[in-house]
Amino acid sequence: MDERHRILLCEDDENLGMLLREYLQAKGYIADLCPDGEIGYKTFLKGKYNICVLDVMMPKKDGFTLAQDIRTVNAEVPIIFLTAKSLKEDILEGFKIGADDYITKPFSMEELVFRIEAILRRVKGNRDKEITMYRIGRFTFDTQKQVLLIDDKSTKLTTKEAELLSLLCAHANQILERNYALKTIWIDDNYFNARSMDVYITKLRKHLRDDPAVEIINIHGKGYKLIAPGADESK
Repeated sequence: MDERHRILLCEDDENLGMLLREYLQAKGYIADLCPDGEIGYKTFLKGKYNICVLDVMMPKKDGFTLAQDIRTVNAEVPIIFLTAKSLKEDILEGFKIGADDYITKPFSMEELVFRIEAILRRVKGNRDKEITMYRIGRFTFDTQKQVLLIDDKSTKLTTKEAELLSLLCAHANQILERNYALKTIWIDDNYFNARSMDVYITKLRKHLRDDPAVEIINIHGKGYKLIAPGADESK
């Protein structure tokens, strides 16, 4: 199963569009490029996208109109506008429609990717927070109270422990990428934060040792995997 994020990219400047698509693909995204708003809308209806990057000034259907049409189909998909305009009125119009971000041309591709990643982390974080209870083998994890329960034993977790365990539970029996966890919880994936996360992984392993069937394993060069037989969740 391909778990990469899919981006709807609508840009009528052919050269810029192709450069952006190639750069996004090089960063691990799936990017579908559309040259105008009408094709963009038809493409959106056919696919399932994690985020939309829309040029404002496009033929046939401009970015604002396309965003409104998209919002009638999906009110939650994040939208970033690209525009050569810097007028306050245009920026306000974009946010009124429901834009999550707004980038004025010219911009660096690194900046675009940074903003995409920030929005996707926020969306993912909000979804994770909606889940209040996880089953982890014989454990029950209450994310709101930050309590780990097994039989008659209750362990109160620190905020960082609870955040990291929530991410592991959200990816139970799958690989949780190390950099993703660092950027989601510690914001920055620098050396010191990486060492800090290793310490918290060790602490979580100690908390989970009462059930031998549950373990957190290292996936070399990638991250961690929470092995939790029968893991499920409830809201």
